[in-house]
Amino acid sequence: MSHDRFPEAGVARRSGRAPSRWRTRKPLPPALWFCVVVVYPVASLLFRLRYRFAERFPRTGPVIVVANHISILDPLACARLVWDCGRVPHFLAKASVFKGTAGRILRAAGQIPVARGSAEARSSLAAAEADLAAGNVVVIYPEGSVTRDPDWWPMEARTGVARLALTTDAVVLPVAQWGAHRLHDYHAKKLHLRLRVPTEYLVGEPVDLAALRAELRAGRPMTAELLREVTDRMMGAVRDQLAEVRGEPAPAVFAPHPLRTLPGDLPGSAA
Repeated sequence: MSHDRFPEAGVARRSGRAPSRWRTRKPLPPALWFCVVVVYPVASLLFRLRYRFAERFPRTGPVIVVANHISILDPLACARLVWDCGRVPHFLAKASVFKGTAGRILRAAGQIPVARGSAEARSSLAAAEADLAAGNVVVIYPEGSVTRDPDWWPMEARTGVARLALTTDAVVLPVAQWGAHRLHDYHAKKLHLRLRVPTEYLVGEPVDLAALRAELRAGRPMTAELLREVTDRMMGAVRDQLAEVRGEPAPAVFAPHPLRTLPGDLPGSAA
């Protein structure tokens, strides 16, 4: 497999025989086209995106993108990554985002609201499973909110992503992202308004869950310990990739998760 570093967003591989990214996308509903028309140019203005190993992103079939969360602006840049790889992103996001006209557009565009601590959280996972069964891409930030680690390393993740990964046959793709926090610093609650902020993405090798999925089909119980183990395995891959992007060693443990949700915790994943 080629280990070429993609110099900038939208640069295609010169080698390989993957189909055109335009041919790998299904017909899009009007609401999704509206989101593309809005998000694509905004992301292009805000971020100077650089991708590493984007050729690892499957051109077809169900994919769970597991990413670290460093800014409330992450979804804008991550949506560009998925789109530039020839796919359509469907985000699992907190229900608070889905209000008013914007919420109706997001729902019509295939985005999935999550209401934690209720039966609706289970229905959100079921919606994500159905989305994957249809061969789509679901993007999840397992931390559930922007990391509280002062050095921006991933904090302890919620285990809903592991349940989703183990109960489907989707490719689980760990993705590390770095840079969006320079535009909006969540910790300082400051927006540093400038254009073309350098933002890097490293797409990792898929996490191999075939053996565990087979054990579960054979009757192994899905325990809390198993879900925690798989979650940490996925986020450990993301953390190691982030260390590669940053060029510095990662901490040995995840930062603790906050006990309560704070204002500004917009995008997220199923709990």
